[in-house]
Amino acid sequence: MKVFKFGGASVKDAAGLRNVGTIISSFQDKDIIIVVSAIGKTTNALEKIAVSAYEGGDYQEALQSLIAQHTGIAAELGLQNEFDFFGDMLVTLAGQNSHRSYPQFYDQIVSIGELMSSSLLSQYLLSAGIANTWVDAREIIKTDNSWREGQVNWEETLKAVQNTLPAALKSGHVVTQGFIGGAPDGFTTTLGREGSDYTAAILAHCTNAEGQWIWKDVPGVLSADPKKYPDAVLLPELTYYEAIEMTYYGASVIHPKTIYPLQQKQIPLYVRSFLHPEESGTVIATDNKFIPYPAVIMHKSGQTLISITPSLTTFVGDMQMANIYAIFSRHKLRINTIQIAAQSVSIVVDYDAYLLESLMADLKASYSKVGVRENTDLQLLTVRHYNEDLLKKLMGDKKVYLEQRSRSTVQFLYE
Repeated sequence: MKVFKFGGASVKDAAGLRNVGTIISSFQDKDIIIVVSAIGKTTNALEKIAVSAYEGGDYQEALQSLIAQHTGIAAELGLQNEFDFFGDMLVTLAGQNSHRSYPQFYDQIVSIGELMSSSLLSQYLLSAGIANTWVDAREIIKTDNSWREGQVNWEETLKAVQNTLPAALKSGHVVTQGFIGGAPDGFTTTLGREGSDYTAAILAHCTNAEGQWIWKDVPGVLSADPKKYPDAVLLPELTYYEAIEMTYYGASVIHPKTIYPLQQKQIPLYVRSFLHPEESGTVIATDNKFIPYPAVIMHKSGQTLISITPSLTTFVGDMQMANIYAIFSRHKLRINTIQIAAQSVSIVVDYDAYLLESLMADLKASYSKVGVRENTDLQLLTVRHYNEDLLKKLMGDKKVYLEQRSRSTVQFLYE
């Protein structure tokens, strides 16, 4: 049993879908679970449609453009897939759900991208003689109703996977959607942006797969983003521990939640190139091995620094920190780094206009007498296994707002 995950770049056009079919055919396994993301930039397009629809704007032109893109790919592949069905579904959902909170509304709209791409891939594979069964991920990935960041109910998910996938795999591969799940009330949830990696890991865990393969447009896991840092090198192997650290600090090649379900059952993760599938890529496995790593650079743009002064009369204490953490948790904003001084707390988060607006209102209600400030549009640079010469080269004369170091990791927040 293998689990394959194909991202949006791998299925962005007809040639990409044909290549996916070639990769699958090169493996002799009869039972591969194939997890697919939305095509190309579909999720971005659906996010804009969701905002427009929620605010009562006109999104029809954007929707028709998206439907036409998928219909065009289907036609080029000689398929008769009717994507107007999905367009009608979106319009219906937009009309029925506008009275709900935006995060819940978002999940219902944006999840349509994976339904369209998986339907297209499944039909193409069948036309190419590759037997498969399309499975609705919302029926097997069971979550709570934490919109935009669904928390997996592992007991219910394991039960649903065991009741569904073995029978489906008897007649060929399974094609399903990444990124989405089903809440107890029947609504759709999403697992967080780029959550398809996590979906694949959940299914690998629940089926005791021999391995999970993530097919990317890069050779494997690199020491940095080659578009920003041309000297980046391939990391042939990583421990689970190192992979978790890298994803936590922002390595975008793997979703941060992916590693844990695999680590629990010692399932290896292979990151390979769909452009050059014959290359070995990166393998992530075991923690019982010493690997001499080069410096690894993670860069995140669109960062917001929130500075809080809880009190001018006392030091920052446990009760104040507990309250601050509770506020951030309530608004579902992940803290990328935090620094505590005598009378102030500095917290760095990803910029999210919707979440930040409500968070800042809550913080100011609690600490308005003293002060809550924010700086936006900042950059967060994290370097693991660093050396001083490299740091000088990377930072130069940049204006640094926050610096934090440990034995193996340093972070800079800068303009």
